[in-house]
Amino acid sequence: MKQLSKILVPTDLSEHSRRALLYGCGLATEQKSALVILHVAPEIGLWQLSAEFELYAGYNRDLWPLDRILSDATSDLNHFLEPHMESLKQLTCATKRVRLGTVAQHIVDVAQEENAELVIMSPRRGRGLRHWISAGVTEQVTRMSPCPVLSITPTLPSQPWRGRLVPYFFGWPRQTAATF
Repeated sequence: MKQLSKILVPTDLSEHSRRALLYGCGLATEQKSALVILHVAPEIGLWQLSAEFELYAGYNRDLWPLDRILSDATSDLNHFLEPHMESLKQLTCATKRVRLGTVAQHIVDVAQEENAELVIMSPRRGRGLRHWISAGVTEQVTRMSPCPVLSITPTLPSQPWRGRLVPYFFGWPRQTAATF
């Protein structure tokens, strides 16, 4: 296996991204490589409604200051990383970055800026119709990334087959089923 010098782990502060962070910490410790943890703050939190009467009047105040949004996102990232401080201290170099904007594009940009050799992500499963219409963030990053993207997913539990009817003849007009 190629010796990795820098690994990028983007996080959205969910349990799915915690799985990718743990895997990234383990791989970076094993490879003695640097780890970059990226959090892209959503743009939804930009608007602040000042009071209830302004909400009913339909008047929105100005945007929050950019430094406040980034400091809130940084404190959220610090809170997310607190349980993993012991494993992060074992790394040779661990840095964190916070960006604001579109998630997939900023992940690709940071991977290029940092010269990352691997991006580790953990996608969500089963998004339904939305997933079929527009690709998820992991798929977008995989298409645009300058380096390989490792997708870490949890294993699905196996389904027991005992006592279920399983069709073994798919002919027409007669269908039969067997129980195991």
